[in-house]
Amino acid sequence: MDGSQFPAGYDPRAFPAVAVTVDVVALTIRQGALQVLLVERGEQPYAGRWALPGGFIRPGEDLPEAAARELAEETGLTPRAHIEQLASYGAPERDPRMRIVSVSYLAFAPDLPDPRPGTDAADAAWHRADRLPELAFDHGRILGHGLERARDKLEYTPLATTFVGETFTISELRGVYEAVWGLPLHAGNFHRKVLSVPGFVESTGETTESGGARGGPRARLYRAGDAKLLHPALLRPAREEEVR
Repeated sequence: MDGSQFPAGYDPRAFPAVAVTVDVVALTIRQGALQVLLVERGEQPYAGRWALPGGFIRPGEDLPEAAARELAEETGLTPRAHIEQLASYGAPERDPRMRIVSVSYLAFAPDLPDPRPGTDAADAAWHRADRLPELAFDHGRILGHGLERARDKLEYTPLATTFVGETFTISELRGVYEAVWGLPLHAGNFHRKVLSVPGFVESTGETTESGGARGGPRARLYRAGDAKLLHPALLRPAREEEVR
């Protein structure tokens, strides 16, 4: 049965029309800060307001495909690392055009380049997660949920390794945690905790070419290990106090 045929007695016009969109919370770390990709809407509703990249799904298109396509079309970026479904949003009046349900996605990648706006966006730019403008629709709520998901996942999954390159130092990995969590971490304690988690990172046997600007010893290089979950988890300092 193709999409133009329906069972006997079934009339799809008897039901209220509902559209489905995808919206993408794309995160990266630039200049040591967690940044969110936003597009300036070029059309109504909310023309001129910043929003998450996204749009309507196409016939025959699966949701993850739509999320990747919208991200590429509106910004010129294709996620190179990790993308996952975040949540669904279907409040009756969340969009003034009609009843629209949004399925949101969360994307992570290291140091992504400057985006370029697509045909239906006036502009596209990275915004620091702690300096965000007021967003269109309910995108502020979606973004808030995406940020909290990212902060939580850093505790119990190796997600942080998707924000760095193929090889990295423990200091660079700590910078990811500090940027996403928004707080400084003790270097020695962090180093010890990371190396105590089986499968989180593995040594490459190599070091950096230099000791950095201060001329210290060369740092060891690591790559992501094969762990899917971190045990023990790397809890945020506030949660460590709660556990104690």
